[in-house]
Amino acid sequence: MPHLAGTSPRLARAVAAALLVAAALGCRDDAQSPTDPQQPAGLVLATTAALSFSQVSAGASHTCGVTTDNRAYCWGRGGELGDGTTTDQPRPVAVVGGLQFVQVSAGFGHTCGVTTDDRAYCWGGNEFGQLGDSTTINRSTPVAVAGGRHFRQVSAGNYHSCALTPFDVAFCWGRNLEGLLGTNGGEHITPTRVFGGLRFRRIVAGGLHTCGATTDDRGYCWGDGAFGELGDGTFITRLRPVAVAGGHSFVQVLAGGSGLFGDEQQREPENGHSCGVTTDNLAYCWGDNSFGQLGTGDATLRGTPVAVAGGHRFRGVSPGNYHTCAVTPADIAFCWGRNDLGALGDGTTSLRLAPVRVAGGLHFSGLSTGVGGFHSCGVTTDHRAYCWGYNGAGQLGDGTQGTNRLTPVAVVGPS
Repeated sequence: MPHLAGTSPRLARAVAAALLVAAALGCRDDAQSPTDPQQPAGLVLATTAALSFSQVSAGASHTCGVTTDNRAYCWGRGGELGDGTTTDQPRPVAVVGGLQFVQVSAGFGHTCGVTTDDRAYCWGGNEFGQLGDSTTINRSTPVAVAGGRHFRQVSAGNYHSCALTPFDVAFCWGRNLEGLLGTNGGEHITPTRVFGGLRFRRIVAGGLHTCGATTDDRGYCWGDGAFGELGDGTFITRLRPVAVAGGHSFVQVLAGGSGLFGDEQQREPENGHSCGVTTDNLAYCWGDNSFGQLGTGDATLRGTPVAVAGGHRFRGVSPGNYHTCAVTPADIAFCWGRNDLGALGDGTTSLRLAPVRVAGGLHFSGLSTGVGGFHSCGVTTDHRAYCWGYNGAGQLGDGTQGTNRLTPVAVVGPS
C-alpha cells in the first residue's frame, strides 16, 4: 500500500516496521513455520495458596482481577493498584475500601471497576481526568466516577476510560486526543455520552481509539485511524463512531494498541489495531500489523477486517499492544504477534504471524492483554489466574519482579 506512506508519520513508521519484520523472518535461523505446533514448556508453579478468580485484566505494568467472592486485587506497578500506596507489588494486594466488584479493567496507568451495585470506581494516574471524578488528581485508592450513574461494564484505556449503563448507553471520559472519547470533540473529566445514540453490548478503550459491538451485532470504532484501526477503510481520525466495514455480525469488537507518545525514554512508537469475533465464532483483525498482531500470516497493515489465519473458531479475543490472544470454544488459548518478551506464552521469543497455542495445556475461561503492555493473563476454568511475558514491575503476580516468563505462571496468593 505505498500510496498510504505519506498520509502520516505514524503510518510511515508502521510500513517501515513491517518491512523490517519481513526481512527478519527471511533471515532468521529458526525456519519453523509460525503455525507449527510447539512443544509445551513446563509451567512455573506457585508454592503459595492462590486466590479463586472470576476475571482478570492485564494493563501495561500492572494487572488486576476479581475473585469469585467479588473482591478486587491488583499487582505490579505501584500507584495503580488501589492499595493506598505507590509501592510495586509482585503478588496480589487487596484494593482497599471494602467495595464488592463484579468487573475490573486495568489500563495503561490506571484501573477502573464496577461494583455489585452497578457503580463505577477508578484509581491510579489521572493526568487527563481518566478517573472520571471531575479532577486531575492521582488516586491510590478507589474514587467514585462522578455523575451518580449506574454502569454494568467499564474499560480503562491509555489516558481515557469508557463505560456502559445497564441500558447499553456508552459514556467516556479523560483525554480526548484524536477523538477517542467519541463525543464529537472536547475534553471531559467526567462521563460524557458517546455520540450517535448507539446501544452497545460491550465497549473497549484502547490506546488512541475505542471500539464496541452494538446490541444488534454491528462493530463501531472511533478516534485515531492512522493505522486503519477503525476498520472503516480509511486512515483518518474520527470524532464519532463509524461502522466497521465488511458487513460482519460481531458479538465483540475490541481496541488494542499503546497510544504512547512524547519523547520520554522507553516509550514505544504509537500503534493501534482492533479485533472482533463474529456470531459464528470467527476472529477478524485490522490496523497496525508491524509485528503480525493481526494474525493474518503476514505483516501487512489492513484498513478493514481480515480473517485470522489458521481456521480456528474463537469465542473471545483480546488485542494488546503489539500482540493478540484469543480463546476457543474448547477453552484453548492462542496468541500471535510480538514475542521478544514472551507475551505469547509459547515457550519462545519468536515473533509469530499466525496463532500459536499457549504452552502448558491449561484451559482458559478468559484472556486479557494489556494496553501498552508486553504481558498476557488469563483465568482458567477452575478459577486460577496465570500470566506470562514481561515482568518488570511484578505484573505477572508470581511473587517475582524483573523475571520474564515465556510460559504461563500461576498468580500466587497475597502476602
